Amino acid sequence: MKLFGPIYDRCLVWAAHHHAPRYLFGMSVAESVFFPIPVDVMLAPMALASPQRWIRLAALCTIGSVLGGLLGYLLGSVALDAIWPWMVRIGWDDTFQHVQELFNRYGFWIVFVAAFTPIPYKVFTIASGATGIAFLPFLLGSLIGRGARFFLVAGLVAWGGRRFEHLLRRYIEALGWIVAALVAIALAWMELRGGAA
Repeated sequence: MKLFGPIYDRCLVWAAHHHAPRYLFGMSVAESVFFPIPVDVMLAPMALASPQRWIRLAALCTIGSVLGGLLGYLLGSVALDAIWPWMVRIGWDDTFQHVQELFNRYGFWIVFVAAFTPIPYKVFTIASGATGIAFLPFLLGSLIGRGARFFLVAGLVAWGGRRFEHLLRRYIEALGWIVAALVAIALAWMELRGGAA
């Protein structure tokens, strides 16, 4: 079943639109909270079409993504208050406090890794707010990780040209499913670790 290819193709259509920078910004915000496809698939063709604007495009992605991350953080902190009595009732409060301790100990690095790698950043924005990670490490990890990723992608595409974009299009379906599988494995591993705790 092809899922990521058609979404990628839709992002390419958006990238060619005269309002593309607005769409890029909006997609960057949404991707940090709920949108399933990495914003790179819109950033890459836009940087390819206008290589002289790659710095501006990467900056737009970074700012939008960090703003979306802040929204995810806020949602996580609000949602925790709503579900905490239920978590205590089913006995998840100890596991949560263990995860919170890990976030507090490695907060910046956890957020940075999630912001830079294909791991869905949205999961970590919401989890950061829910676990109460300090705001400043969250903000710095998001800004540095997202910025490094988007400036790297836009810079490589502006430098590498069409051959890089064709490579991305050729393997987008496989990459999408690989990332989805890694997320499922990571969630299952966390669930097993939590059950063992």
